Amino acid sequence: MTAAVLPPPDRVTLTGTDALAARIGRDPGLNAPGRTVLLVDGGVLDTPVHRGLTAVLGARPYESLTLTGAGDLDDVLALATRLEGAARVFALGGGALLDRAKLATLAAAGRAVAGRLTVPQRSGLVVLTRVPPRPMPLIAVPTTIGTGSEASAVACLGYPDAKRLVMAAELRPEFAVREPLATATLPRHLFVEGVLEAFFRLVSPYIGDHADQPEPDARVRAVAAELLGLGYEVVAATRTGGPATTAQRERAARLSAEIHTRHFHDERDPYAVKGWLVANELSTVLGLRKMTAVAALLPPLWRAIDRGETRLGSRRRLRGLWSAVRAGAGQPLPADPADGVAALIDAWGVGRRVTAAPGATAALAHRIVRVWGAGLPMLGGLGHAEVLRLLRATVMEPGPAPGPVRPRAGAAARPAGERLAPAT
Repeated sequence: MTAAVLPPPDRVTLTGTDALAARIGRDPGLNAPGRTVLLVDGGVLDTPVHRGLTAVLGARPYESLTLTGAGDLDDVLALATRLEGAARVFALGGGALLDRAKLATLAAAGRAVAGRLTVPQRSGLVVLTRVPPRPMPLIAVPTTIGTGSEASAVACLGYPDAKRLVMAAELRPEFAVREPLATATLPRHLFVEGVLEAFFRLVSPYIGDHADQPEPDARVRAVAAELLGLGYEVVAATRTGGPATTAQRERAARLSAEIHTRHFHDERDPYAVKGWLVANELSTVLGLRKMTAVAALLPPLWRAIDRGETRLGSRRRLRGLWSAVRAGAGQPLPADPADGVAALIDAWGVGRRVTAAPGATAALAHRIVRVWGAGLPMLGGLGHAEVLRLLRATVMEPGPAPGPVRPRAGAAARPAGERLAPAT
């Protein structure tokens, strides 16, 4: 398949640690005197990519901090204090670590960011405006596929009562390093899920916004088809237990980062990604892995759009996109978008069965509307009934075990299996 032609990214992207070493040698912002800090995900300590990055730093003294877990507001603010005065920060890890690094380095600029992050609110979205720039360059080295955190201007942040999405142009790292070694040991299921995540991130704003934009739309369709083709290639290549190829890993890393550039989403409705908001709450409340929640939600979400729920997205644009990417992916997928994406998810082996206790979806719908709607603009007017309908199509709620049926006094016996008429 011919790779999509992409415009230049709007940040500095380097391929490999050799390119990073060369950049350090000539960039005053990266080699000036001052304190260097390396943030490392505990899961990649002493791996080839970690050793390669420390080799780039060479004999220059640096402080290494090992981080585990996603971190929360207190962790971010504590890290920001520790990073004050640093001349440069390197961050090596997955999306959670990179989000933490993005927020902490920005908060290290002074009290303005920390103050905004700690304002009590019910909204799930925190928008930072008129904040000072990051006081040092952040060099992000991702070790996962799909999140694109090294290229995005958003970050997830845990609070005691919720997980919130923080948005600011200043969050985008100054440098992103795509190192093939970084994903060499990524398990097959995480690699495939990462490609699916990149696909969902790319097409959600396209489908959720009803307005046509010919050039960005064409780019989205081309890259979406490339991602699906890549996913099928990886599934085939790893079916017998072998790893994805270096070329496949490089393509996946490139695409998952580049889909965050302005060339795909400028001037689209910023609240056109309602599926992400629902999936985020589904994952948080039910304790699901992010992509399990996304895989469970995606077919019902597309079904609702295809049936005319215009607040979730455009049926016309969904059908046009699916027709284009289905043809480009070169696979015999169903023409119906919801059936087609369900077949794709199953073919890739991504689990999408989600269960919850009876009544859980109603409580979750209430939470979603409170955090993202009910006067807030993010849900576009969707109410409890519409969100609950979507959740009930996504989550299985097992009912109570049936007990013995006892006929009412005076009622005639009925043959086994015959249903009682509803009460009037």
